[in-house]
Amino acid sequence: MVVVTLGNPREKFWGVILSLTPEGLSLCGIELASFEDLVSIVKEGDLFTASVVFFPMHRLERVELDLPDGAIPSLGQRFASRTGVEPVEIFLRHSVPNAQAESQP
Repeated sequence: MVVVTLGNPREKFWGVILSLTPEGLSLCGIELASFEDLVSIVKEGDLFTASVVFFPMHRLERVELDLPDGAIPSLGQRFASRTGVEPVEIFLRHSVPNAQAESQP
């Protein structure tokens, strides 16, 4: 899980990197401002659609791992403790075509 900070306009996204090339970054995730909404949706068992987006390299200001900072849990840890679901599982399930079918025996 990463937090991506973009410029022009300034935005932050939280999610899973799908691809990083000299042209830019592909990410499956959400705008960071929607974090609490996503937690509520997942807790209630409602369906949601994660965004699969491409950001050209000139917009990227910063990409940082979603890690805890001392006693402050990471966003992923907060998400998992509040929903009982690992965020990587949710985002990868939405970004990989037929991921559910492929995981069936």
